[in-house]
Amino acid sequence: MSKKVHTLRFGDITIDEDKVIHFEDGIPAFEDEHEFAIIPYDEQSPYVFLQSLSTPDLAFLMTVPFVFFPDYEFELDDANQQKLGLEHEEDLLIYTLLTIPGGKVADMTANLMAPIVINARTKQARQVVLENSPYTTKHRLFQNKKEEA
Repeated sequence: MSKKVHTLRFGDITIDEDKVIHFEDGIPAFEDEHEFAIIPYDEQSPYVFLQSLSTPDLAFLMTVPFVFFPDYEFELDDANQQKLGLEHEEDLLIYTLLTIPGGKVADMTANLMAPIVINARTKQARQVVLENSPYTTKHRLFQNKKEEA
């Protein structure tokens, strides 16, 4: 079964029900948003969009953090594992939300402090805010040329 959704960025799209990502508690600052779809930027890109299925103009740019930060790691506490229904580590999908300050891709940052964690089997998802984390909400994806000199 599928559902047809109108979006600002992608126009009218059809999403298979089994591909819908469910955020039971919404996303911080978007608590009323519960259903999303992951839409690839393109086949070769490390980027995806997390498109709201109820708000046409709400889409978050995300990436798998390990592409840019191979050493990224954190422990998912028992409460979050339980809320996600995680039983097997291989069901775990991790994304980070991206920000493009002033529309400048070279200045893009990743929010490593609050990853999007998805149970690939059940499609349950949460944005998990990491407590006592060395990470911030603004890790640069690309090092500035001035910083390298």
